[in-house]
Amino acid sequence: MSIEPIQTVQAEAVPAAVIQLRIPRSEMGKAFPGAIHEILDALGAQGRAPAGPPFARHFRLDPEVFDFEVGFPVAPSPGDDLQPVGRMVAGELPAARVVRTVHHGPYEGLPAAWQAFSKQVRDAGIPVAEEFRERYVVGPESGPDASAWRTELSWVTEDQEES
Repeated sequence: MSIEPIQTVQAEAVPAAVIQLRIPRSEMGKAFPGAIHEILDALGAQGRAPAGPPFARHFRLDPEVFDFEVGFPVAPSPGDDLQPVGRMVAGELPAARVVRTVHHGPYEGLPAAWQAFSKQVRDAGIPVAEEFRERYVVGPESGPDASAWRTELSWVTEDQEES
């Protein structure tokens, strides 16, 4: 497991197609891929495509229940608003000041990556809010070598001022 050094950055707002989920942790392996495919199908039905990799925006940290939305960025399309289809709705990954790292490796390594990331954030004294994010920059679609996968881990900071 490998994570990059942390950095604090301003994440810009990104229009998105999202599905909100509140599921037991044990259902993540089934619910997440299903939601991803549902969004891709809904976008395709509207002649749209993702404008970037998928993401998960978690609203709070709870060891038993994941309360989050999964989505894809979408390019703004003047006069052609994204229409709700099934559970998918137009949304946004909001702008926020975040502390960020990148995990190198398979998704099974994410819990350990988050643990290492959390320690670095605590050791650096960076105050964080409850919201955290994952952006799946390079994943299984790129090939079977999981060591090449990259997941961006971000935690919204309590201090939203530029530093």
